[in-house]
Amino acid sequence: MTTTPTTDSTAVLTGMYAAEAEYLAAGGPGTATFDLLAFFFAPDVVLHQAEGLPFGGTWRGHEGMERFFHAMTRTWDAFDMVEQEFLAAGDTAVVRTQVRARSRATGREIAFPVLQTVTFADGRIAEVRPFYWDTAAIADACSQPAPAA
Repeated sequence: MTTTPTTDSTAVLTGMYAAEAEYLAAGGPGTATFDLLAFFFAPDVVLHQAEGLPFGGTWRGHEGMERFFHAMTRTWDAFDMVEQEFLAAGDTAVVRTQVRARSRATGREIAFPVLQTVTFADGRIAEVRPFYWDTAAIADACSQPAPAA
């Protein structure tokens, strides 16, 4: 994929989500090259995920983003962004996404909204802060029940 940098945050996000779909269709982590996505992220990008999630933590740089995609692949058997809306102003965008996902560990399906603030620098994604309405429900959908005593 050959792309030129842009300062239009909506174009960057649209391109990144298209590259993410291409990356996952090509086999995702461990199979496809992360170069499909790396172009859209600043080298020092920071992704903050809620600690209570199976893929929680702070992910830094391209290597961190690649590890994050590994964690997502381990967590979800299916992860469909069924609806998205972008609101962009300058170097900041808000993305509202409705997700439908299936846990790899439990097979349970869950639908949930995610609201992300995305900051841009030099036409690339520099920081992402996702907000989940119910992290406990997401974590529960991915957790095996404790064995009965």
